[in-house]
Amino acid sequence: MRAKRLVWVWSFLALPILFYSVIRFYPTIEAFWLSLTNWDLLKPPQFIGFANYQKLFADPQFWKVFKNTFAYLVIGTPISLLLSFVIAYHLDRVRFLHGLIRGLYFLPYLTTAAAMAWVWRWFYQPAPIGVINNVLGTLGIPQHPFIRSVDQALPSIMVTAIWAGLGFQIIIFMAGLRAIPNTFYEAARIDGLGEWAILRKITLPLLKPTTVFLVVFSSIGFLRIFDQVYNMTTNDPGGPLGSTKPLVLMIYQTAFSSYAMGYAAAQTVVLFTILLVVSLLQLWILREKK
Repeated sequence: MRAKRLVWVWSFLALPILFYSVIRFYPTIEAFWLSLTNWDLLKPPQFIGFANYQKLFADPQFWKVFKNTFAYLVIGTPISLLLSFVIAYHLDRVRFLHGLIRGLYFLPYLTTAAAMAWVWRWFYQPAPIGVINNVLGTLGIPQHPFIRSVDQALPSIMVTAIWAGLGFQIIIFMAGLRAIPNTFYEAARIDGLGEWAILRKITLPLLKPTTVFLVVFSSIGFLRIFDQVYNMTTNDPGGPLGSTKPLVLMIYQTAFSSYAMGYAAAQTVVLFTILLVVSLLQLWILREKK
């Protein structure tokens, strides 16, 4: 009976495993192989060893893009998590129109990234077209160039990316908050603990699994940011002087503008390595300590 059960289970699992291997593992291995070649789509790949990696690490543009990518990660992730937790914490206590407010926060996450980016691009335009500069002008504040500025372009796009993912993080945080038994809060209040002490000693520790998930999920999202940058800087992809260009956009331009597929594959391998290292490092730092 046990042998029959195992055969039955593996019969069901075989097709998904095969499918996942074909669409995931094979392209990953192929990307590693292509990163060691010179390929322009017209001729067969020519093996050149680690020349693409040597070229990449000697390219000043790569290090600028690397810096931009980590700026999105280091600044965007903590701000988005802090905002989403604060909103979720207070929204969880709202009873009047709770469902409507929660839906409004989640709506941007359901919106197409390209459409959302173009709306924000319109917001950032100079007056009289741009909404934000119109409001600033009404208040007597000088206009700002936003995505047309080397200094302001990256923060402007980061605001858009944070706003876009806020709804999802709020919903997950609220699910985590509601999973905490009320008995813990009741016992804490009976013992005379205040709201701040309850938050610090009960809510945050019990919310740790949710926080770990969102930290890793949000970090991967910021490291792979593309849609907002590409659509908000269409006239000059990557912003003025490449001030907003992330690694994913560099890979896209290398592959589909320069047709240097081997070089683009090397950049992809570097991005994969960064994602893997950052995710494992975060899981190790935020792990449950025995």
